[in-house]
Amino acid sequence: MFLARLPRGVYRASDRVDNEAWIELVEEACDSLDLDAETRSTAVDLFLSRAPDDDRGKRVAAAASLYAASLIRGEERSQSAVADAMDVSRLSVQKRWKPILEDAGFSPPSW
Repeated sequence: MFLARLPRGVYRASDRVDNEAWIELVEEACDSLDLDAETRSTAVDLFLSRAPDDDRGKRVAAAASLYAASLIRGEERSQSAVADAMDVSRLSVQKRWKPILEDAGFSPPSW
């Protein structure tokens, strides 16, 4: 069972500016997946808390953060649906979401 509130991640205000394009991509994916504002905010917080420095890994980190946020907020979407919305492979999401969840203080489900 997930907590109702997610503590805010630790990141600099400049991280939001530096990653604006990636945040917009997450926002667009949330729209296409019909996710609410809390899930959207959680996904952005998770992404900014773990955003890699190089652009190569940012899309996958954003997708995995979005998938983790959907679990945390009880708006589960499949890994495939999130991967399609973020234009990454399902395997990329599968490999990256658990560490993001654990770093945020949650235990991944055992299914």
